Order: sequence, then structure tokens, then C-alpha cells
Amino acid sequence: MLITPSPIGSRTLAPEVLKADKKGSRKFGPCGVGREALYMGTNYIDRCFYIPWKEVKRVFKRVAMSEGGFSGRGAFGALAYLVVQYGNGKEKQSRFRHEADVDRLLAAVEAEHPNIPTHSVKAERKLAEAEAEAEKRYLKELSPEAEEAVHELTQARVYLEQRPSLSNVLAAVAKQKRIVDNIKPGYRVAGIALTLLSILSAAYGLYALTLHRSSATYFVLGGAALFFFALSGNMMPNKWNSKKRGQQDWDEALSNMRAYIAEMPDFPVPAQYAHPVVLDRMIRTLREGKAKSAQQAYTVMKKELKALNNTVKVSQQEYDEVVKIKPLFLVCEYKDEI
Repeated sequence: MLITPSPIGSRTLAPEVLKADKKGSRKFGPCGVGREALYMGTNYIDRCFYIPWKEVKRVFKRVAMSEGGFSGRGAFGALAYLVVQYGNGKEKQSRFRHEADVDRLLAAVEAEHPNIPTHSVKAERKLAEAEAEAEKRYLKELSPEAEEAVHELTQARVYLEQRPSLSNVLAAVAKQKRIVDNIKPGYRVAGIALTLLSILSAAYGLYALTLHRSSATYFVLGGAALFFFALSGNMMPNKWNSKKRGQQDWDEALSNMRAYIAEMPDFPVPAQYAHPVVLDRMIRTLREGKAKSAQQAYTVMKKELKALNNTVKVSQQEYDEVVKIKPLFLVCEYKDEI
């Protein structure tokens, strides 16, 4: 253990327990989920803080944006944070580069610690209000055809939930592919230039230190600042943000999903859109009377999803759904055959 995590709250773990727990923890972005504690990180150091589960009161995602979060705007330009509440209302948060990592961590917490809430109090209230509003829109009685379609979609959703990692990975790599595909060449050139400049600045600073020049420290610190700026801004070209790697990850995730749903005859949506949220939205479309069959519900769902952008105000539930599945449709240009 190169860095011993510092405790956040009042409870601590024995050094030998902490060492083993951190080593065995599952890493999600800068944070981690262990058997004994939740690990938090900073922008530059992963899992450098910890808080035992017995002290955790609530864990949830916070989204920061110019016009966003719970206002429902700016759904496609968000900064995601993991927030842990402990003690008497104290909070600690860690910023994530990829929102999907926050979602995966929260899913792990829900599965392993169902007693810990994974939404903020404000989000819980808004979700309850949205659910109540949705119930008002549902038809009291569906046609036999619509009932059959709801049953079919529900069965498909249950089937996907047996292997949740397939849908989660598919959505995550679609989002990453969308990001790297839209990185402009000039942005990469700027990243390379900043990286070279940071190295030269730090190298000159170190050389100047040997000559005892007063400006040496400034060059070293300036070079380090430029380097971390390029790194945190995803400007530095590497295998993780290359178009080739993005395409490979997408092809692999899509191939795995195709192989899985091939075992369920007449799966209601194409493999590239096989996600529980997609099926949930189709079920709601049927229950609201907007469609009478699974195919009609699929068509309506795609049309409504396509109309959503960062200028449209949506509920918190809608926001959470859209950021998960819209990258799937954008990457595939809403096509059924790719």
C-alpha cells in the first residue's frame, strides 16, 4: 500500500485491516468499495481517504453544470461527483471523470449495503414526485395487445438484469466512444504542446536548481501544473482516449451483448440499445397509451429521446435515464441496423 488512506470521520480501522481492505477493494474512478470501508480520492490521488461503512449515512451522485443537476438542464455537459454523508450532516465528495463510474459504484453500494440510501434527500423527493405524476398518466386498463407487450418487455428486462454488467459496459463505452470521436485534432495538438512544454519547463527548473537560481522553483511548479492540467482535461493523447481504442471497446461490448440476447428469441430491441432503461421507457409508453405494441413503443421512445437535448427541461428521473442511454443512440445515429 503506497499511500495509507486517512480516515474521514471519527471511526478508524486497524492498520492491518485497512491494508487488506484497501487491497481487496473494487476501484471505481478515484474511489473504491471495500468490505469494511468506502474509499474516496482527490483529483490526483485515488483512494487516499476512507470512512467505515458503519459511519456512512448516505452516498449519492451530485451533478454540477452551468444549468444543471436538479434543474434538469445541461444533461450532456455534466461534472459528476460522489458524495458521502457521515456524522451529523458532514459531507465529503470526490470528482469523477466518467459519470458511468459513479453509477457503477452506487450500484455496488445498493447491492452490498441496501440499508444505505443512494440518493440525496432532495433527489428522493423529486423521484417520488415524478413517480406519482407518472402514475397519473397511466391508463387504468390496457388493451390485451398492450398488456402482452408490457409482459414481453418486462421479461426482456428481467433477462438483461441477470447480466447487468453487459448493459452497463455497453452504455459506458458508448459514452466514451462519443467523447473520443468528437475530440478535435486541434485539441490533441494543444495537449501534445502542453505536455512537451510542461516537460521542458520542469526539466529546466531541475537544471536551474543545480545552479541555485531563484527562478528554478517556479519553472518546476509551472511545468507540473501544465502537466496535470493536460492530464485532467483529457488532452494528453493516450490509449484510453484514442479513437481506435474507443472503437475496439465498443465492438467488444456490442459483440458480447449480441451473443447474450441471441439466447432469448425475439428480443424486442436491437443489441446496441439493449439496456433496462430503454425497456422501462417503452413500458411507460405503453402504459401511457402512446402505443399498443412493443414495436410502436420502440418507435415512439426513439422519437421522444431524439427530441431531448441540453435545452430541454426534464425531471431528475428523466435526466438520470437520458444520460445513461442517449449515447447508445447517438453513437449508432438511431439506426436499427449497424
